[in-house]
Amino acid sequence: MTVVDTPASLATGYLYAAAARHAEGSERSGRLHPEVVTAMTAAGLARHFVPRRWGGRAGGFAELLDTVAEVGTACASTAWCGALLAAHGRLAAHLPVEGQRELWGDSPDTRVAAAVVPPAGRLRRVPGGWRLSGEWAFASGVEDAEWVLLASLDHSGAGAPGYRVLAVPRERVGIRETWDAVGLRATGSHSVVIEEAAEVFVPEHRTFLRETLVTGVVTGAVDPGEGAAGSEAGDAPAEVAPCHRVPYQLVASLQFAAPALGAARGALEAWTLMTGLRRLPDGRPLTEDPVVQQTLSRSAAEIDAAHLLLKAAATRADDWPGGAAGARDAREAVTALNQRDAAGAVDLLVGAVERLMRAGGARGLIAGGGLERAWRDVHAIAAHAALQPAPAAAAYAATVFPTSP
Repeated sequence: MTVVDTPASLATGYLYAAAARHAEGSERSGRLHPEVVTAMTAAGLARHFVPRRWGGRAGGFAELLDTVAEVGTACASTAWCGALLAAHGRLAAHLPVEGQRELWGDSPDTRVAAAVVPPAGRLRRVPGGWRLSGEWAFASGVEDAEWVLLASLDHSGAGAPGYRVLAVPRERVGIRETWDAVGLRATGSHSVVIEEAAEVFVPEHRTFLRETLVTGVVTGAVDPGEGAAGSEAGDAPAEVAPCHRVPYQLVASLQFAAPALGAARGALEAWTLMTGLRRLPDGRPLTEDPVVQQTLSRSAAEIDAAHLLLKAAATRADDWPGGAAGARDAREAVTALNQRDAAGAVDLLVGAVERLMRAGGARGLIAGGGLERAWRDVHAIAAHAALQPAPAAAAYAATVFPTSP
């Protein structure tokens, strides 16, 4: 079977198995095993948000949450790269049609990496496009990508500089190996480098401004339906797919939180298995200890509660109407809810995994065990700027408390 006709359940199962099999080796090498990358593509993560005109799925956020969380149970680094692989396809759908054709004209399974926050590098206007050089940090999965989205400030016009995103072929950029972290070790989140002496030309049709991400208005990401992949007739304006109407900030925190849900579930599985093999000093199973039972119950409840919060955020994104109904006030309110729920969910997950780790004793600390890896990965995810509780609380409070006169 091809990537296109493989049943989703089988493809996801293949990815889970590959991720579990290579989790330790990927950690040691600092990047995903090639079999995992192949399985990730076969599972449809690269094409998940690609417009249907190119053979993509233009899929939903709740479905992606479930897939990423399932894979994260086996390997959070795989889940992280998979979530971002899908998300970067959605970002690239903001390109003009000609730019989309360069990425997906031959296949909707093109792997796209990105380093778009914050903007960096040097950008200068030239006839027909731009010249780009500089260095961008934390491009997860870039070693296995075919294209890279990079952001830089555009000073060519009057007034404030524009925040421009540019698509560059992977072979035109260098990689500086800067990622050697305590968690998410296999994500290969290295820096992307374009030397000034070798600056890259990027044509106009391979760029877009950040404003389209903020509003969710997508130029060119039309979705004329199944059977129109790559057709020239599809260039005529058509209805934008629901997933492309969603503002970036409304789902940014969700995409980073989803792998943490999987990692926490993996931690609970590892702890439960380990605990079931241990005994109390009097010979009884450790599972009969009330403290152990409370640890299990509370941690499992917190992980389930986090799932409900993330599912609610994903459902809001899937139900986002766009257009006039997606006016600024509504956009800010729903974005604040999603940021609140994602940050709150990750707080619950960190607490649950921390409790499991403390209750795991010395056995839980052994390198190569699922519990200690999940513990490191959950803390690494929680350190992301998009998941910090204080700014999420401030954004939510601004939608609840009356503003000062």
